[in-house]
Amino acid sequence: MRFDLVRPALVTCALLLGSGCFRLTAGDKTREVFQPPRRIDPAAIALPADYRIDPIATGLTYPTSVTFDAQGTPYVIEAGYSYGEDFTEPRLLRINPDGTHTVVATGAQPPWTGVVFHEGAFYVAEGGTQGGGRIVRITPDGTLTPIVSGLPSLGDHHTNGPAVGPDGALYFSVGTATNSGVVGPDSSNAESINWMSRASEFHDIPCRDVILRGLSFTSPDPRTPDPDDQTTTGAFVPFGTATKPDQVIRGRLPCSGAVFRLAPGATVPELVAWGFRNPYGLAFSPEGQLYVTENGYDERGSRPIFGAGDYLWAVEPGRWYGFPDFAGGRPVNQEWFKPPDKDHPPQFLLAEHPAPPPQPVALFGVHSSSNGLDFSRGGAFGYGGQAFVAQFGDQAPDTGKVMSPVGYKVVRVDISTGVVQDFAANKDQGNGGPASHLGTGGLERPISVRFDPDNGALYVVDFGVMSVLGKDIQPHRSTGVLWRITPTGKKEGP
Repeated sequence: MRFDLVRPALVTCALLLGSGCFRLTAGDKTREVFQPPRRIDPAAIALPADYRIDPIATGLTYPTSVTFDAQGTPYVIEAGYSYGEDFTEPRLLRINPDGTHTVVATGAQPPWTGVVFHEGAFYVAEGGTQGGGRIVRITPDGTLTPIVSGLPSLGDHHTNGPAVGPDGALYFSVGTATNSGVVGPDSSNAESINWMSRASEFHDIPCRDVILRGLSFTSPDPRTPDPDDQTTTGAFVPFGTATKPDQVIRGRLPCSGAVFRLAPGATVPELVAWGFRNPYGLAFSPEGQLYVTENGYDERGSRPIFGAGDYLWAVEPGRWYGFPDFAGGRPVNQEWFKPPDKDHPPQFLLAEHPAPPPQPVALFGVHSSSNGLDFSRGGAFGYGGQAFVAQFGDQAPDTGKVMSPVGYKVVRVDISTGVVQDFAANKDQGNGGPASHLGTGGLERPISVRFDPDNGALYVVDFGVMSVLGKDIQPHRSTGVLWRITPTGKKEGP
């Protein structure tokens, strides 16, 4: 199995984070223009011995999550939106045994980012690029009822989840509006992310009162036709608004960059933990502990941060996890996080920090976009108690430079040690990457994983082809796949 990392040296891994280590890869990466149709070839995917992978449904448009009803039938949601500003229609699909699908419900507030079946109904996280995020309940006859509305997810990141806890409550998350706390012109790119044109006053919202250092950042002003126009923006305020030293930004709920709990029968969510950048995947371990994957900072915008990985957290209620001044428990005002073209590392935005943040369980590759996760419960599939994580893959150079493609696979994490290992990855064709880059029929952009009810198979949701050509993101409809990984033997796994 192969490890990944994008920054110097194996020894620093253990010293810096005490969680999984990866190897440095090198080489230039090129992005070819995708020519449909997408090839599908399970033989192009490497797996451990005694496992196989099969395509269960193909031709999906931007699928993001899978769940199972009481009979074990798989259901997939299609997002209805992709970076690259492509809007379609969010849909809940029942996957039939022959690989066809039946539309159960449609929505109007994309993207749909996650789905879970619980007590006879489907619960969907609506990302809310337009109108704000929601948690909606969908009955098997397709009736859609919002149960939480007005979540602040109009920006870079969305409403994610949900997951059902051992207490019967729904847990979900809301990502931040920005890359690193400051609204910048990177949120006004018609070829990748352009939410400023829809919500020009939107910004990050802290969950508790924060005190600013008053740092403001000068950037081009995309709101005017003159390319030489500039403006100044501070943290936790709208674009074009400066801040002052010791300025207090009042916290309020719901906020951004946080995990929430919705008790059975409730419509007002409770705050669980905050200070995340983009807490994407939520899952409970067999012991009932909540784990969350977090997408780390990018090297973009008015406050670029270099070399921040993605993280796996064991969520402790009430804790602050570091946004916008820490990455994986480490302060960002260190040389490690300095972009190569800058004279100084990023500076703190907050004058005071709520508390020292904890340390992550595991570190994933920089820009790997480690997203949906689930836990194996053992049995025939094996790896009981280990976390399986879908890695969507980098969006370089839009999010920052990489030395070779990062992600595009499914990894497993031993949560007792933090060691991360490949589980399903495209067979090595040089420096790796999505199947369309390699010229094969393997994985493109795994975005979510879910074990079926009896833990006999791992389903992998593959978002499909999304090319990145410079700053231009080009998603391709009808290229998504639902894969199924099963053990070929009937023994207790490792």
